[in-house]
Amino acid sequence: MPAYVIVELEVTEPVEYEQYKRIAGATVRKYGGKYIVRGGPCETLEGDWDPKRIVVLQFADADRAKAWLHSPEYAEPRKMRHRTAKTRMILAEGYEGED
Repeated sequence: MPAYVIVELEVTEPVEYEQYKRIAGATVRKYGGKYIVRGGPCETLEGDWDPKRIVVLQFADADRAKAWLHSPEYAEPRKMRHRTAKTRMILAEGYEGED
């Protein structure tokens, strides 16, 4: 079942964050992931949630998403993300049932 890593972030160091973006993508691809949303415009439709930036990654399953997050390849980029942005991250499993 597909799994999605959903990240809400506020970039605090834009120059260094751009460097993070350049190196993080290769680690995502190495673990079979792909970007579904990568920081495009957001619009609040209900409630008071007002995220600055949203990133959504898709992986084959939750285990693969966790393997990427805790991988040696992502260790340094992860530290860089923590230095350059305030982040909140969740893992959500996809739905394969009928509507």
